[in-house]
Amino acid sequence: MSSDLPPPYFRRKIQRDWQQLAAACEPHRPVVFTNGCFDILHRGHVTYLERARRLGAILVVGLNSDASVRRLNKGAERPINPLEDRLEVVAALESVDFVTAFDEDTPLELIETLRPEILVKGGDWTVDTIVGAREVLARGGEVHAIPFEHQRSTTSLVSRLRESCHESP
Repeated sequence: MSSDLPPPYFRRKIQRDWQQLAAACEPHRPVVFTNGCFDILHRGHVTYLERARRLGAILVVGLNSDASVRRLNKGAERPINPLEDRLEVVAALESVDFVTAFDEDTPLELIETLRPEILVKGGDWTVDTIVGAREVLARGGEVHAIPFEHQRSTTSLVSRLRESCHESP
């Protein structure tokens, strides 16, 4: 394979500078924003992101940094995939227009920088518990908790894998 090949298209969707990301989003309103770990991408994630994307002109996904994931008490082994891998996998999804990362415990600062019109989380959240909901609603935006279409979770996948390892001879 030639090293002269340009980087994959999806890498251009990864934006580390939030100000540049906000500027790139500006002509594409309304902006939909969601966030999460997206550690082991599964059917539930892909369906959720596709449904979120349909709510606006573009979808921006904020990923918890590795340190931020560890602070969420998801388990000592989490994240399984490092941030760089998670960024590229999420960016490769057709439904995702931009992906970025945040190191804070919540994405509130990122939400305030991007000023999305639509804020989305999965069905395990209620609107009153979604970080940034108050700020988005105060600007006249919308907040959605998208019901799960497929009952999947990375935590349950990790548990099943761990159990299957213990069952093997």
